[in-house]
Amino acid sequence: MTVQNLPYLANCSMLFTELPLLERPEAAMAAGFDTVEFWWPWPDQPVPGDADVDAFVGAVQAAGVHLAGLNFFAGDLAGADCGVLSIPSRSQQFRDNLEVTLGIGERLGTKAFNALYGNRVEDATPQQQDELGTENLALAATAAGRLGATVLVEPVSGPKPYPLRTADDVIAIVERVQAAGAPNVGFLCDLFHLANNGDDVDAAIATHAAAVAHVQIADAPGRGEPGSGNLPLERWLADLHTAGYAGYVGLEYKPTTTTLDSLGWLPRERRAAASAAH
Repeated sequence: MTVQNLPYLANCSMLFTELPLLERPEAAMAAGFDTVEFWWPWPDQPVPGDADVDAFVGAVQAAGVHLAGLNFFAGDLAGADCGVLSIPSRSQQFRDNLEVTLGIGERLGTKAFNALYGNRVEDATPQQQDELGTENLALAATAAGRLGATVLVEPVSGPKPYPLRTADDVIAIVERVQAAGAPNVGFLCDLFHLANNGDDVDAAIATHAAAVAHVQIADAPGRGEPGSGNLPLERWLADLHTAGYAGYVGLEYKPTTTTLDSLGWLPRERRAAASAAH
């Protein structure tokens, strides 16, 4: 299942987790990828020390891969958190993190930054959270604009009280931020999360393809590699490509065995993003 002309990249926060984080860029390159993305590498630190940042940047540079995407600080995604930018008590963590994340991006030529919205909380109304979310996303987009970069907003599935579940939910926020004067905000179309939430993915692609700024995939059920579940990922990617999407497809899945074994669906010659026509 490989759609020609779409470049794939390895999400090294989900793939190659058999290895320490700083060894994963080199492992991705050894497996045939020339482009990667990461979640925020320090889930408990909005502002890590300079030595930690330098070590991360150095690992990416030494591996010879391109860091195409990086999350802003979003808390502990493996735990209770799902972003912080719309949470009043944690908003400052997001703001403190902006320049650090964008500084990494500037050093590595990164052009896409994923901003996890944040869960609903009891000490603020949805309207208050959405107003704060709009303000912080616009702030992030303005800062990212200095790098010619885009801020991404995505749906998330699962039991956490995350409010952006469907493509329509995300597009409403994207349009609200754009109306606030930040045009460089786009839809991260995570096909797994949309499907897992029961959204009509065909309708989402047909309606919102023009707003898609990045794509991520995993199969369902299980969030494993393509072919481990029953999602029509190849058809959806083909539809996105036909509709004009020519950006990266991030492999953000949990390997059912080892990472290398899980890549059998993707021929090695298709793993390098440079092998696809942009």
